[in-house]
Amino acid sequence: MAPLILSAVLLFGCNNMTTTQAVKPPQADKVPHSMTLHGVTRVDDYYWMRDDERKAPKVISHLNAENAYTKQEFKPFNDLKQHLFDELVGRLDKDESSVPYFWHQHWYYRYYKQGFEYPVIARKTALESDSEHILLDVNERAEGKDFYGLGGVSVSPDETKLVFGEDLLSRRIYTLYFKDLTSGELMGDKLEGTDGSIVWASDNQHLFYIAKDPQTLLGYRVFRHKLGTAQSEDVLVYEEQDDTFYISLGKSLDESVIVLHAESTVTSEVRMLDAKLPLGQFEPVLPREEGHEYSVSKLGDSYYILTNWQASNFRLMKVAISQAADKSAWQDVIAHDLNSRIEDVLLLSDYMVVQTRERGISRIRVYPLIGQAEFELAFNDPAYVVGFDINANQQSDKLRIYYSSPTTPESVYEYALAKPNERKLLKQEKVLGEFNADDYQAERLFIEARDGKEVPVTLVYRKDKFNKDGTNPLYQYGYGSYGYTVEPDFSSSVLSLLDRGVVYAIAHVRGSEMLGRAWYDDGRMLNKQNSFNDFIDVTKALTEQGYGAKDKVVAAGGSAGGLLMGGVINQAPERYFAVAAHVPFVDVVTTMLDESIPLTTNEYDEWGNPNEKVYFDYMLSYAPYDNVRSQNYPHLLVTTGLHDSQVQYFEPAKWVAKLREVKTDDNMLLFDTDMEAGHGGKSGRYRQYDDTAKEYAFFLGLLGLDDKAIQPSDITESASR
Repeated sequence: MAPLILSAVLLFGCNNMTTTQAVKPPQADKVPHSMTLHGVTRVDDYYWMRDDERKAPKVISHLNAENAYTKQEFKPFNDLKQHLFDELVGRLDKDESSVPYFWHQHWYYRYYKQGFEYPVIARKTALESDSEHILLDVNERAEGKDFYGLGGVSVSPDETKLVFGEDLLSRRIYTLYFKDLTSGELMGDKLEGTDGSIVWASDNQHLFYIAKDPQTLLGYRVFRHKLGTAQSEDVLVYEEQDDTFYISLGKSLDESVIVLHAESTVTSEVRMLDAKLPLGQFEPVLPREEGHEYSVSKLGDSYYILTNWQASNFRLMKVAISQAADKSAWQDVIAHDLNSRIEDVLLLSDYMVVQTRERGISRIRVYPLIGQAEFELAFNDPAYVVGFDINANQQSDKLRIYYSSPTTPESVYEYALAKPNERKLLKQEKVLGEFNADDYQAERLFIEARDGKEVPVTLVYRKDKFNKDGTNPLYQYGYGSYGYTVEPDFSSSVLSLLDRGVVYAIAHVRGSEMLGRAWYDDGRMLNKQNSFNDFIDVTKALTEQGYGAKDKVVAAGGSAGGLLMGGVINQAPERYFAVAAHVPFVDVVTTMLDESIPLTTNEYDEWGNPNEKVYFDYMLSYAPYDNVRSQNYPHLLVTTGLHDSQVQYFEPAKWVAKLREVKTDDNMLLFDTDMEAGHGGKSGRYRQYDDTAKEYAFFLGLLGLDDKAIQPSDITESASR
């Protein structure tokens, strides 16, 4: 991505940043709504803000009023935001392209045309050829659309047809379109209400897709479609009966079987269908067993099964396909290790490649299946992310990986596996301008939490702007749910903070799998409080150790990370100067009691089912909305999308209204609803940076990191008028 040439004080100078007369924040009507369960009555004064149709005049009027208030109060930051936006997009390679990969008879790749928001997807028969076949110019499809989301893109095995998904509302419900790659014309087939992706059968005539429930948005039914027929004639081949499970479709690397994967938080099941027999049925490799998670890779006549059976951090086992349903026939390939979590497996014809994570660090080890000794790929950064890139051919003796660190732009390497550690850099993300990786320093720390557990922390800062004396502003990010690990990778956007003297930290709190499965289990269900404690304890330790100033800590998180933000500002508001909570999941109890809300039932194993008293009581103890209290809060920027399908807009809307009602400070509280977008924010390569620029301008403006910036005290005075 790109460079950074600015100092800790903005060189461009926002001369127009002056305080403005504050307008009165919107006053939401209070309409008591009682909910009684387990002998507890909760009164929700802002329940009326929920409108599933997103059309109620009263609701739309309130959201528009909040947006108008935010627009007015944000005026002092507008110039800074514009400068930041220009800076962020200015680092991007205007002609960015992916590394081509070979599949069947063509090299496939995608690239951006300068100044355009969306990619062009293309292929060639030879890399050196000047003859390019454009499969899809996404800019043409997105033209004139307020929102455009591209779903899966899939080419038929004979490479004559293309299927692609489109979402025009940001609800993650896609319509599938078909294109004849010989004529270049769209075909008559059209499939609506899908999850956006398909898998082809070997005959190039049949394909499989997942249909979504329009209310809950769960993908729960698999249909078989035959080209040239109406969607109404499609055949239902599988229906998931348990609404706590997600389903997905894929294909084995040798393309011989179609894979149907069903998983909940703690249980999974894999079903297979011969790709040459599309009229057959999906048969389970091993019927689901509660608490058993497994995935399957195929090599020849064997399945390699990554399983947590008697192995909390997973082990890799092998079995003949004919005996797969008999666990007693499974044989260890890589035994269970309490200190190493097996995360991924790639099977090539002559090599088994395994990705693990040990004490938070990812490792890739190559196991030759014949001849040579096993070996590990070597990386030098103190913190980094590495993983498998596109490896489309099982017969290959080459391995592609992606690699990035807080100081190293994303890179794609190719290894010649017959020559251990002989690698070739195929591409590294360009950072336009004067970016020099040597100007920045990354660190990896372990912070002792209040219960004695060590929390991993990734830090990065600009060397000449950092003094370990407790004077630098500190930006702390966190997530901590679903076992998802926020990787310590490179972000060209973060350079805008580092070049202004901000220290950037990722707190890898419990609820992720940074330290293995136990780290996840210790941050979910009845252990969720550990996530909040970890984040707060990291803040305390980093400031005490001199990495940041106690009065200059800003924090951010989105979705379940927004829940994290809501929890920590209720529990330790004094530690944070300003906080950004994006699409925040803050009304945990109400949402988890309502099975009509998208994704609720899938997440009982993450948060618990509040219909059971023990989980109800526990959720109630930390849920941000229920625990808003009369106290001072940090400056707050809260964002959402009207069409959000993961966290409904009314959660943050209610939360903000309640905060306005009871908080005792005069700090800024801004609520911004994107009336066109959903959970992922704005669409488009450049437009997405508008949201980042807004958050950064909010933080940097409040911190006074501009030569003409207003001071926080000025904003407080303005807001209290």
